Amino acid sequence: MNKHVSLSVNPKVSDWLEFRPSGRVILHTGKVNIGQHITSALVLIAAEELNIDPNQIAVAQTRTDSSPNESYTVGSQSMQHSGYAIKKAAATARNELTVRAAKFFSVSVEQIKIEDGNLFIEKTNQSISYWELLKNAPLECYVDETVDLKNRALHQLQGKHHIARGMWDIVTGKYEFIQDLKLPNMLHARVIRPPQYHAKLVSVEKKLIDKLADENIYLVRDGSFLAVGAKSEFAAVKAAKRVAMAATWQIENSLDESDIYELLVKNKRDSLLVEKGCIPNKDLEIPPLDKTNVQGDITLNAIYKKPYIMHGTIGPSSGAAVFDGQELKVWTQNQGVYPLQAAVAEALRLQLDDVLVQFIPGAGVYGHSGADDAAFDAALIAKHLTNFSILLKWTREDEHCWEPYGSAMQCNLQASVNNNGEITSWSHETFSDTFLTRPVVGKNPGSRLLSTHYMKESKPWPVTPPMLTVHGGIHRNIEPIYNFPSPRLVKHRVYDLPLRTSALRALGAFGNIFAIESMMDELAEALKLDPFHFRLKHLNDEQGIQTLIRLKELVDKDRVNFPQEAGLGISFARYKNSAGYCSLAVLLRVNDDAEVELIKIFCVVDVGEVVDISGVRSQVEGGIVQAATGA
Repeated sequence: MNKHVSLSVNPKVSDWLEFRPSGRVILHTGKVNIGQHITSALVLIAAEELNIDPNQIAVAQTRTDSSPNESYTVGSQSMQHSGYAIKKAAATARNELTVRAAKFFSVSVEQIKIEDGNLFIEKTNQSISYWELLKNAPLECYVDETVDLKNRALHQLQGKHHIARGMWDIVTGKYEFIQDLKLPNMLHARVIRPPQYHAKLVSVEKKLIDKLADENIYLVRDGSFLAVGAKSEFAAVKAAKRVAMAATWQIENSLDESDIYELLVKNKRDSLLVEKGCIPNKDLEIPPLDKTNVQGDITLNAIYKKPYIMHGTIGPSSGAAVFDGQELKVWTQNQGVYPLQAAVAEALRLQLDDVLVQFIPGAGVYGHSGADDAAFDAALIAKHLTNFSILLKWTREDEHCWEPYGSAMQCNLQASVNNNGEITSWSHETFSDTFLTRPVVGKNPGSRLLSTHYMKESKPWPVTPPMLTVHGGIHRNIEPIYNFPSPRLVKHRVYDLPLRTSALRALGAFGNIFAIESMMDELAEALKLDPFHFRLKHLNDEQGIQTLIRLKELVDKDRVNFPQEAGLGISFARYKNSAGYCSLAVLLRVNDDAEVELIKIFCVVDVGEVVDISGVRSQVEGGIVQAATGA
């Protein structure tokens, strides 16, 4: 039995690769393009192992009736999950078909060569293709995780620059996103939201309801869920505004407008000690903070804060659905078709197999945005308006007010350093709300969808316990990668905070790394030490050391060009202390109007084996832009 996370559920070569009679290969994956162009890299991996041209490979749409179940596209794990599985599947296929070709020609396996999917014997005219060998039959053998992979020295595709698939259509405006869907018998829909989370719909003016019916505009009401549908998108937009003016709501509870950082430290919370390896342990007692100061040591205390952050996607969330009275089909831009399938089926009381969910690209987003909610909005409307295809788009106001935000955080740090520049103690406590309210299979997934809280048969708002996984949620990257003696690390999962929160890129790592790196700078400043050397002094990870050294070389080479009034700051991290390394330097200045101007950014990364250099560059550069806007 395969143990790999993706192969354990999808163990056969045919789960990943489909050899079509036309001489093409259809690649199946459960991972989706959310702006990172992962499928471009997966195609290169398969083509490299199969010795075929990437243009011979097409990527199947990710959908619940035919794609491998790989849950969510999250955590920067697509290469470790789908990439690994496809690499092993392609190598297994190549090996299996080589054996079959050798048998077909009655020669040894060593005599078989492969080029563009053709297996041949050198210096002869004997040749047979993958497709001829398979004779339209699927390759049903199990993926062999011990199979020999292609020697990296022989790679022709990986480790080079490539243009992402579909990029030409994107830049020329031909690419179709979910917002561009055109379906048979389609209605455009809009949801009319309450004034705030805790509001109940009392009524809608009867006169307007009758008038909308006369105008062939459909009004959907299910408890406090309110939506309109119309043949014209403009008509739907206008109708939604009219209904919003004619709806009466009752506010049942007000939103707490207290200072969020006061709430973070005062509200009810679960506090857990985080052990080595970044694993929370609910059974261990949290040691008190040591406030004694060894003679000669410098001790600093600091509080670092991160506010709520919106995903701010360039295009608001959208979803589409059609219901024929028995089966429901949903189109979504979310990051996991299978969890959404389970959530929609539970929420609408449908059989799981009667719900088909298909991924369609939307605006790029990293985390739990409004995409799942928009898909469910469309599904709920479709269930009320049977046999109509529903295309539902959120407004910008919907997106900014109703999406799950990235959680606010407060990090309380205390650190001591001796005269030799060695850190002698380190304490880091992080207070935050949950980073996980995505639909999770088997955990009442329907309650994670926004509109289920407003239906007639409403679901309670989910309350999630502290995540106990390695580098999960609040405590992601709370453990420093530096060599500190017995760091005291505590995560506080705080409850009853005012806003809906969930996953935003990097989860707790955003705030935790900001806090760690800020404290490192403050300690270096207190001792008048070079911030590069201070970090290097506390590292024994050679890959991390090399990224910092290379960064310093880049900075020093360009230092003569720095404007006199500019300042330089550096930072270093390894995501989850197990993934990619990143060393970063930012040159900026602040003018008399307190406006921040980014002058130049230097960045060095080590992400291990690179499939597509351009893909890595775009990911890193996109992350820098996103982080800069968030800061």
